[in-house]
Amino acid sequence: MKHNFLTLVVAIVCSTFTCLPQVWAQDVRPLLLSEAINMSLQNSGKLKIANAKVEEALAVLRESQNNRLPDLKASASYLRLNAPDVTLKMNASGSQTGEDNTRSSIPQVDQAAYALINASMPLFAGFRIKYGIESAKYLELAARLDAEKDKEEVIQNVISAYSNLYKAHKSVALVKENLDREQQRVADFSNLEKNGVMARNDLLKAQLQKSNIELALLDAQNNLNITNVNMNLMLGLPVSSLLVPDSTAFEVAPLPGTINDWIDKALANRKDRAALALRIQAANTAIKANKGAYYPSLAFTGGYVAANVPNLLILSNALNAGIGLQYDLASLYKTSAKVDAAKARLHQVQAADGILADQVKLEIFNAYQNYIVSVRKISVYKESVEQANENYRITKNKFDNSLVTTTELLDADVAQLQAQLNYAFSKTDAAVAYKKLEQTAGTLKQ
Repeated sequence: MKHNFLTLVVAIVCSTFTCLPQVWAQDVRPLLLSEAINMSLQNSGKLKIANAKVEEALAVLRESQNNRLPDLKASASYLRLNAPDVTLKMNASGSQTGEDNTRSSIPQVDQAAYALINASMPLFAGFRIKYGIESAKYLELAARLDAEKDKEEVIQNVISAYSNLYKAHKSVALVKENLDREQQRVADFSNLEKNGVMARNDLLKAQLQKSNIELALLDAQNNLNITNVNMNLMLGLPVSSLLVPDSTAFEVAPLPGTINDWIDKALANRKDRAALALRIQAANTAIKANKGAYYPSLAFTGGYVAANVPNLLILSNALNAGIGLQYDLASLYKTSAKVDAAKARLHQVQAADGILADQVKLEIFNAYQNYIVSVRKISVYKESVEQANENYRITKNKFDNSLVTTTELLDADVAQLQAQLNYAFSKTDAAVAYKKLEQTAGTLKQ
């Protein structure tokens, strides 16, 4: 006989799932694919991080817009003064004076208070404010596109996890069905062996086959529990929930179209390419903002001053207003380095855009080929199921007429189950491959 049945089923099932500790679910909960997607979008930590980055970009944009608002500063002080020793050697007429006359002629000041309010409204800042706002807008839009891309990745991950859950349920169901048949075969062979019609060796082969399938069922159930817990964690559900996927979620395999159509879709719809295009615009704007240092700054200024020095003066209603012009002469030889650095960042982003365009084409090609192969496998596995069923029927008839051995019958049984598993999985794989193609093209929708 070929590799034993345990090796076969474990290879098929374990190739899809990761081995984790066994957890037995308790609460049965039917789960639609659309429901799983909605729940994962609400529970995804990756999307929460992406949304936080969008909020950060919005805050930076508001900060840039606030540069257009006037600056307003206010200050006030209250001072306590001591009585200093002051001696004037000359009086107003130029003659000498005594110490007593000097002390009596100086006001006694022991405290002072004053308040200042200054306002400055920028009128022209070398376009730095304008281009700073534009750059922040581009970066904020790019952050939103990054969040959309992350959303598509989360959806694709949920689809893959949902397909694994469906495969796990299907594996358990098919193995259970096969185990029932093997148990009936062992019972039949036992009766034949008791009546002396069958050799005990053939009965032992059937019993060994049944034991292998029982072990395979344990592995399949364990993988189902692992996949179920993984799905619960993705959706934010209790790990004890037993999720039952929709059996019709992966039945349709759409027509693929041409690869050139998919490449055009990807180049036009990929969120990461659109985000990179916005970052190129932001880099261009940053160059203009840095060049603004070559220009002078012009601002409208105004202020108010009030002071009270007892025994000396009281100042109120001291208003001032005017226009201030400022020019940093050092910018003539310092700004060029900043402009060159901004240009270098632009070249980096432009180079990244070229690399990404090639990467998109390669990803589309791989996803397209994977989908084409997956669709072709459906028809091949469907035909193999028909062949395996017919082979088992013929072998069973021959066995009943003592024309084939027990080993040949059991091999036909293994081949039939393998064909059924392959066909069930192929439809799921094709549906997931199509969604992956849509995600790669940037057209995956919830």
